[in-house]
Amino acid sequence: MHDSSTDNLSPRGAGGILYLVPTPIGNLKDITLRALDVLQQVDVILAEDTRTTSKLLNHYQIQKPLSPYHQHNEHKILQHLVDQLLAGKTMAVVTDAGTPGISDPAFLLVRECIRNGVRVESLPGATAFVPALINSGLATNRFAFEGFLPLKKGRHTLLTQLATEERTMIFYESPMRLVKTLEDFMQYFGPERRCCVSRELTKLFEENARGSLKEVCDHFRKKTVRGEIVIVVEGKSE
Repeated sequence: MHDSSTDNLSPRGAGGILYLVPTPIGNLKDITLRALDVLQQVDVILAEDTRTTSKLLNHYQIQKPLSPYHQHNEHKILQHLVDQLLAGKTMAVVTDAGTPGISDPAFLLVRECIRNGVRVESLPGATAFVPALINSGLATNRFAFEGFLPLKKGRHTLLTQLATEERTMIFYESPMRLVKTLEDFMQYFGPERRCCVSRELTKLFEENARGSLKEVCDHFRKKTVRGEIVIVVEGKSE
């Protein structure tokens, strides 16, 4: 049997390291001292949006080269990045907010680094679904993270499967599609299923709307929705 736990102990390549560095999901103080230290030390920072990351770096007076790495260019530059890491460069991957690799392209780079014997280190830190889950008031002992639902193809099939899911379910959604998604949840899960919608977590206007799917949907129908959204939905009762 292959023991993947030893993959990074004896890398085949040179001494480059890929760091996965969580960034604040709202409040700039929610970054670890270790994350700041790594961002100060690496050769280059790979950013989902360099403009967003520049604001964070400027706030902490960090001056490092930034390079875009996102869903539109990840396949084109993947091998180039791995080659640089094998040649000894150190890189940090950051997303606009939260932990890289959760609903963003970092997964591909991590997988390719492991395949090529490049050392990968993941730092602990902020991610939106954890605070949304624990402040929802719903069961936290077993949960399923679903991320963003398919917009069209596969959406019906997935929601049909999730209708019988007994674990607490966590979804990401955009403000523009929030009400439509809550309406879909009512159709597939039933209007009385409990949920919590967390919006603008850790920011000044943070909101956590709790209640039945119908109650929460009615609440957001009456207002203009802004900010990052996490939806936590109760699992089906046994």
